[in-house]
Amino acid sequence: MSFDPASLKYDENGLIPCIAQQEGSGEVLMMAWMNAQAVAKTLETGRVTYWSRSRRQFWIKGETSGHVQHLVDLRVDCDRDCLLAVVRQEGPACHTNRRSCFYTALRDGVEVELTKPML
Repeated sequence: MSFDPASLKYDENGLIPCIAQQEGSGEVLMMAWMNAQAVAKTLETGRVTYWSRSRRQFWIKGETSGHVQHLVDLRVDCDRDCLLAVVRQEGPACHTNRRSCFYTALRDGVEVELTKPML
């Protein structure tokens, strides 16, 4: 059965959330948005492509930073309204130069920084 990106459930802006997870370790790296074209480009090229809501353009992860996400597997959740991209991440995934965008935790009512930027 061939896959059609239009079969996914997009929000009113034509977007679907995509969580990037590191192959092997299962580490959650980031969340970003895709539209149907970004999904198709990701599957076609093997380079994870997102839709930048602020710039209103495609964003190929690592195109300017060199911190590339190579697609290993693209998974669809049971409701078809969220994606999980299993990736091989080169360098940090976060624009703050951290491995993961999820570098803070809320503990006992306090926000705690878990990791520092990578050098």
